[in-house]
Amino acid sequence: MIRPTIAALTAAVLLAACTPSSQPTPAAPSTPPPDLAALRVEYGLPECPDTDPEAQQVDGGLPQTDLACLGTDQRVNLAGLERTPTIVNVWAQWCGPCREEAPFLREGFNELEGVNFLGIDYQDPLPDWAIEFAGLVGWLYPHVIDQDRDMQVPMKVPGIPSTYFVDAEGKIAFVHAGPFTSTQQLEDLAAEHLGVS
Repeated sequence: MIRPTIAALTAAVLLAACTPSSQPTPAAPSTPPPDLAALRVEYGLPECPDTDPEAQQVDGGLPQTDLACLGTDQRVNLAGLERTPTIVNVWAQWCGPCREEAPFLREGFNELEGVNFLGIDYQDPLPDWAIEFAGLVGWLYPHVIDQDRDMQVPMKVPGIPSTYFVDAEGKIAFVHAGPFTSTQQLEDLAAEHLGVS
């Protein structure tokens, strides 16, 4: 008789421990949202280029978009980017391979003449962390944000990181899926597909 009673008491205690408390859980103290504009200045990220919001996609080019410049309210239309050889890197601060290739993109940005760079911070819910990451790794070129993966279909994003080599006519000349393994690899692809060095 004692064993069934102990078992019943144990079950009652365990069930009581699983029921929600009648006491309300205190709310976490609210913190103000980060000042993204101040962070952009602190980490040296430049403004995004002005683009014509009505510019249409050229055949084989970047899509018409309405993406926010990372950390600002400025809107960017990828189809309206300047017709200059451009390297567009799709990344996120939580992406390990993106971190691995970071120094190669920084060096390529510093060494390749006549090439614009643009980052697309992709499916990244923490824009303050993204700004800090880009600044710390030396990606001191403009970045837009695509938190909802709107570019997945029109750009056929194969995953991140991915890098698009866009020629002077605005056409995507080549897509490099995965991380770069060296600055030389990035520069060789730029020479082959964009005719720059």
